[in-house]
Amino acid sequence: MSANPVFFNGQFVDPAQALVPVVDRGFLFGDGVYEVIPFYQGVPLGMAKHLDRLEYSLSEIALPNPYERNQWLSYIWQLVARNGGGDLSVYIQVTRGAVAKRDHAFPPADTPATVVMLASPLHSLPAAVRQHGAAAITVPDLRWARCDIKSINLLPNIMARQQAVAAGAMEAIFLRDGQAIEGAASNLFVVRDGVILTQPKSTRILAGITRDLLLMLARECGEVVEETAIFETDLREADEIWMTSSTREIMPVTRLDERPVCKGHIGPVWRRLDRAYQEYKQTLISTGGES
Repeated sequence: MSANPVFFNGQFVDPAQALVPVVDRGFLFGDGVYEVIPFYQGVPLGMAKHLDRLEYSLSEIALPNPYERNQWLSYIWQLVARNGGGDLSVYIQVTRGAVAKRDHAFPPADTPATVVMLASPLHSLPAAVRQHGAAAITVPDLRWARCDIKSINLLPNIMARQQAVAAGAMEAIFLRDGQAIEGAASNLFVVRDGVILTQPKSTRILAGITRDLLLMLARECGEVVEETAIFETDLREADEIWMTSSTREIMPVTRLDERPVCKGHIGPVWRRLDRAYQEYKQTLISTGGES
């Protein structure tokens, strides 16, 4: 077996043996949901919250959860161990399964779900980004109206991220109805006049686990935080801009649409909260506990 086996429908197999049928609804329709859980030195950050969100996404698309919580935990821990532990990103995908005939309507209720999990090396933000920040662009938000569901159907996000890459940027920020919503694969934070702003939870955004953790840490650090609409003017006139995700943590943005943010430098609020985030991680690792 490969040194990096994957989980496929209850078994750990070589990636080349994890063969998904061409009639799987995930392949045909993007009919499924996913999660990504970060592990640091073999310790998960927010695993329970990620599994809660997976359960929410499954419920919202009327797809029964294929495993009980203890089964999920057992399989995830086995996958991490079989991939050597360390700093890993565990990707989980659940689709509505393989069908006899292509049809938009749901298949019979007893159709088994297809479950795939894989572990990949988790790399921290490049040193250059931590020192100088990243570039981002803005794009129209053309996604569907249920962004709170972590759907595998990500074509608008893919197109936006590729547009960012083509522009030499690391992320694209969606604009809709005069507001800055979130990134193609991240949540959005801005700082204006010392106040941290982020969009409130709604069907417009994915409720990020890192977003929630950062809000908690910010309040513990005595920062002023508002979960409120971020208008495009807030974004354009921001003192600081950050993007958060499980794999990129807190990414500072110092250029937006080719214009400098915070005079092109990392902002002081980001420095304080990144320090708090890294300390939180180290405490988690040293105690071996799960957040």
